[in-house]
Amino acid sequence: MVQEYQSPVRVYKYPFELIMEAYVRRFPKCPLIPVLVDCQILSETHSDDGSVVVTERRCTIDIEIPRLLKRIAGLDYLYFIQKNTLNRRERTLDIRIHNETFSSRVLVREHCRYSVHPENENWTCYEQTASMDIKSFFGFESTAEKIVGKQYASNIKKGKEIIEYYLAEMEREGISFIPRWTAPALSTSTSSSSTTAIPVSTPRDAALSSPTELAGSPDDKLDADYIRRYLGDLTPMQESCLIRLRQWLQDGHKGKIPKDQHVLRFLRALDFNLDKARDFLCQSLTWRKQHQVDFLLDTWQRPQTLHDYFTGGWHHHDRDGRPLYVLRLGQMDTKGLVRALGEEVLLKQVLSLNEEGLRRCEENTRVFGRPVSCWTCLVDLEGLNMRHLWRPGIKALLRIIEVVEANYPETLGKLLIVRAPRVFPVLWTLVSPLIDENTRKKFLVYAGNDYQGAGGLVDYINNEYIPDFLGGDSLCDIPEGGLVPKCLYRTAEELESEEYKLLTDSIYKSASIFKGAPYEMLIEISEASSVITWDFDVSKGDVLFHLYHSRRAPQPQRRDTLGAHGIGSLGAVNAPLIDKSWVLGKDYSMVEKALVCREGESVQGSHITRWPGFYILQWRFHSSAACTASSLPRVDDVLASLQVSTHKCKIMYYTEVLASHDFRGSMTSLASSHSGFSQLSATTTSSGQSHASSTCSSQSHASSTLSR
Repeated sequence: MVQEYQSPVRVYKYPFELIMEAYVRRFPKCPLIPVLVDCQILSETHSDDGSVVVTERRCTIDIEIPRLLKRIAGLDYLYFIQKNTLNRRERTLDIRIHNETFSSRVLVREHCRYSVHPENENWTCYEQTASMDIKSFFGFESTAEKIVGKQYASNIKKGKEIIEYYLAEMEREGISFIPRWTAPALSTSTSSSSTTAIPVSTPRDAALSSPTELAGSPDDKLDADYIRRYLGDLTPMQESCLIRLRQWLQDGHKGKIPKDQHVLRFLRALDFNLDKARDFLCQSLTWRKQHQVDFLLDTWQRPQTLHDYFTGGWHHHDRDGRPLYVLRLGQMDTKGLVRALGEEVLLKQVLSLNEEGLRRCEENTRVFGRPVSCWTCLVDLEGLNMRHLWRPGIKALLRIIEVVEANYPETLGKLLIVRAPRVFPVLWTLVSPLIDENTRKKFLVYAGNDYQGAGGLVDYINNEYIPDFLGGDSLCDIPEGGLVPKCLYRTAEELESEEYKLLTDSIYKSASIFKGAPYEMLIEISEASSVITWDFDVSKGDVLFHLYHSRRAPQPQRRDTLGAHGIGSLGAVNAPLIDKSWVLGKDYSMVEKALVCREGESVQGSHITRWPGFYILQWRFHSSAACTASSLPRVDDVLASLQVSTHKCKIMYYTEVLASHDFRGSMTSLASSHSGFSQLSATTTSSGQSHASSTCSSQSHASSTLSR
């Protein structure tokens, strides 16, 4: 496999001729390159006018490699051939190097180039690229690759030091100017004018240069000073990955080229694995183009509900200059926002925050004069309760996290969580699996008042910027939140008809329930103590909700059987699961007491399964003349329901099964909070009881209605 490396453009604020004089002083030996034993000139040729000089050298290297490898190879030194082409007229030096030793096993190629800076003829640019192809190396291919890579990184680091070392030596000798080359055929007067002294930028002059000058022009090639100023300190290998990925995008990507900071984030997220970073970045760029994310900040108008009830906002910066976002999650009605706005709007809100964060990072980079590539988020959990663990809301949050993790890697610098309540570990258990490991390391959690004083927020945020509601001196102007009025809730049809689909589908499903034709859903449980959760809204009519358990697999009545009775299509009416021959208490049992749910009500709850088997969630049409809980749906009932079309209910529901191992150690927190989780199901898992008392049954009814 061929490994390639490329360095950024390094700028010397000295004329080309002065740099060339410093360069040749390193031969035949250089005290700063101890591994260089000797350099022998093999040949040297000059053009007729003397403008081009080609020099070929054989360099002896005492590279640091394991003694075992030296014994296997039977060599004490490595030999490289270096061919330099100096063009005095064009003011360029091309250096090409390849290995002579082990050339049949390992092929190393290196190309270096000195040239005049395109915007300042008194400055000199230096570029370096290399490639390595290890075919075989006595079974030590991986070791050889690491050695060569290490040597390459060392050469890049020392290259500039060597030039600066000899420039300083020349300055001590009084050499501050070397005239440019002139052709011999030129007249004396012309020659004299051509060799007029050119002002030389000294190190002191360079220090006074403006940041804009230091940055050079990164539009075409990445300048080393630009990288240091705007991207931060990178190793030579990291610089190489960034330059190569950037060049690949310029050559092959059709569309807007992302900024260098954004490209670097993908590389960092994937440990500078170039192939993986390229794949993920391309997927993200396609996603951005498909959904017009680049125009989101300029085109999207936030709904008034977000302005009023989304409890978050940007607030100054932290001690490192990173933009600070404050989120009072405990004061936010997550369920109300999902119901009123839908997942798509909330996702747009989160995406707009990320886009705004990127913009603020660029601003702070200019303001503070150092790279700022990420932001800090301060999350206040005071008020967090089981309402925030509403399963559809958590599901929406997880899906939003997936989108953000895929398209905004390495944008979070620090997440400071304060006033974490007792239920926080449950929320963390649900959310953490989808958060990248590198991101999780940036989380700091403070319980109670631990965030105050030394070791708390003041370690990361200046006291003058700590929000007033956390005891700081800064007035934080963000909405106070509160419950979203139910009159703002959207119907199932509205939630399902969203046009701007950033998520693949809605987490809610809708169903129609006819008189005598209940809507049933089958859930197979293979592990006891799993948790069945549900959340549903009754948008039309009244319904009766049951949860049944059977050890036998139900056999749904075939739709062609219904067709034999003259029913062509039932639409949303599903085939009955409970066979009419089944006997309640023998073939199946009721594990949740029947619950009457009125039109407009919202119900959520859960059941901790005691046994594996088949669980049936059932919604039945309810009226004063409704069937009893134990009556079974029949084909005749379905026929009757079609004749009385007004006897119809509609629900919007969501269900999920949580594996038992995901909640071990957290079940106490779930059951002890006012969450709508069933007390009856909790009883069936304790003390080995075979049935629940009537008191527990009434508790189940009360608990399930808490969240309405």
